[in-house]
Amino acid sequence: MTSPKKKSAQGKVQRFDVLVVGGGLAGGTFSLALAGQGLKVATIDLENPAAWTDPGFDGRASAIALSSQRVLDAVGIWDVIEKEVAPIKEIRVADGHSPLFLHYDHTQLGTEPFGYMVENRSIRKALNVLVPKTKNLRYFAPARVAELERDDDGVRAVLDDGTQIEASLVVGCEGRGSPTREGAGIKLTKWSYEQTAIVCTVEHDRPHNFCAQEHFLASGPFAILPLPGTDAKPGCRSSIVWTERSDLAPVMMRLSDDDFLEELSLRFGDFMGDLKIIGKRFAYPLTLQFAQSYTAPRLALLADAAHGMHPIAGQGLNMGLRDVAVLAEVLIDAKAAGQDLGSDAVLARYEKWRRFDNTLMLAVTDALTHLFSNDIKPVKLARDLGMAAINQVPPVKKFFMQHAMGTVGELPRMMRGENL
Repeated sequence: MTSPKKKSAQGKVQRFDVLVVGGGLAGGTFSLALAGQGLKVATIDLENPAAWTDPGFDGRASAIALSSQRVLDAVGIWDVIEKEVAPIKEIRVADGHSPLFLHYDHTQLGTEPFGYMVENRSIRKALNVLVPKTKNLRYFAPARVAELERDDDGVRAVLDDGTQIEASLVVGCEGRGSPTREGAGIKLTKWSYEQTAIVCTVEHDRPHNFCAQEHFLASGPFAILPLPGTDAKPGCRSSIVWTERSDLAPVMMRLSDDDFLEELSLRFGDFMGDLKIIGKRFAYPLTLQFAQSYTAPRLALLADAAHGMHPIAGQGLNMGLRDVAVLAEVLIDAKAAGQDLGSDAVLARYEKWRRFDNTLMLAVTDALTHLFSNDIKPVKLARDLGMAAINQVPPVKKFFMQHAMGTVGELPRMMRGENL
């Protein structure tokens, strides 16, 4: 536990059911879910929300599985961003230039797509609209927790402007470097892949037909992900996630626009015609990390504060939104039963529900990264034969397609499309 060094006398103490530290994609969504069910929520946003209106602020786009889309829909985000998303109707996975590949078509399961591609900026802008005006939700931004105390009676926090807050539970969701996690003394296991994700957006002559593609190269996966196009060129814009060795990535980032486009085209190919880079390039070092506990007395960790994985399977935000849906359900059920929201028994239900699922996904993405980030011929042959075999075994292929939709496992109510 942490104790405040001094007590601020500024203002009256404000009391809430839950204090959410971090107002990003996971924290903001979680806050809306709780407030929508009548819980009183204080959300502390560490960043200036206005920064996200700048197209050059982040650059990343996320694959939102169908089950995760239901979460965004349940809290009202989907209504705001629906015209800014692209459905994922097909998925194609290839090992370099091998003629053997894995292909999923959503029509083999029904009419709904596997999920949607959406720029992170779109979700954040929707949160900027929804969070400040939501009943039962008090929004502090930009702000930081200067002092935090947790004990048997509850949580007490002082913000950097002197605002005093009391709650039954604090939820840390400030990302991988979570100060709330560090302040609680929760240990972190972490390692680097010695890879960097180079992210940019491209426009191409031919439409992507809403197909998400991932090519496994020796340096790491190279993904081409469909984005909405423009009125003049519908379906002709894609997000690129180019995984490169960490020692080479800075060289690529320093290239001129023309030279960078030439290197990109070598990996992209010419099947969509001429390419043009739209906007800035971004680089993100790739690591795996997980907190050794998701909870502590009167504390729960969400999303990247609890776990961070390689983007090879595009599951990072989806696993975070699953955390959101589970913890929201656990807390709302506890409130209905008259339980203390910060009690060990309540938090244990969240930890038990999410620990195995997240650990399994971390292990799978880690294994895939090591399996595919090489050009060893016997390994490459085994990979190619494995993907070809999945294509030929309908029950196995169906399971993997359902997994891509996020509809496998013990789903919380929001991910089943049910009311909280």
